Amino acid sequence: MKKMERKIQQAGYQTVNVNYPSTRMPIEKLAGKCLAPAIRHCEAKHTEKIHFVTHSMGGILVRYYLQHHPLHNAGHIVMLSPPNKGSEIIDKLSKLSLFKWLNGPAALQLGTGKNSLPHRLGPLPHHAGIITGNRVNVLDIIPSRFIEGDSDGKVSIENAKLEGMKDFLVVPCSHTFIMNHDEVIEQTLHFLQYGSFHHGSGG
Repeated sequence: MKKMERKIQQAGYQTVNVNYPSTRMPIEKLAGKCLAPAIRHCEAKHTEKIHFVTHSMGGILVRYYLQHHPLHNAGHIVMLSPPNKGSEIIDKLSKLSLFKWLNGPAALQLGTGKNSLPHRLGPLPHHAGIITGNRVNVLDIIPSRFIEGDSDGKVSIENAKLEGMKDFLVVPCSHTFIMNHDEVIEQTLHFLQYGSFHHGSGG
């Protein structure tokens, strides 16, 4: 997220870039251990609004945190390739020992079943804009075959959507590097400022 962070800073925002050990902890613990300190850091600066820009699992962390710790000063939320309804890849591969070892406990919570963590979370009470891709990179060609419909190689376009979302955009990007795409960065900044994406004269 370094390129995204740099562009957001150049637009005049202060940033906290959060890394989290997704292969070692479940989402519930990650939200408390990694997201909560970042929010406290923002609040210590008397921030008027706290916006969120997330990638993949990061969107689920924010959903979980805000459901259990509502913020009065939460602003806009931009989710990049979020598994808001889970991923079929988890459904198919989560029982494999190597997959478990490589991806850790948090990823295993992101299946598409009704009891998976994404499905147990409610809609966001704040303006959320979602950007997802419709390209599959070479590393994801085989696992992407488990996904129904168009996808970014990890999450289907349909499963990126979220009830109550403010805006939705599909771009020609794959899952892993969507945050580095110039159009995605521009649209993220547009949403942070206006609460919507720029769809052009015909959108």
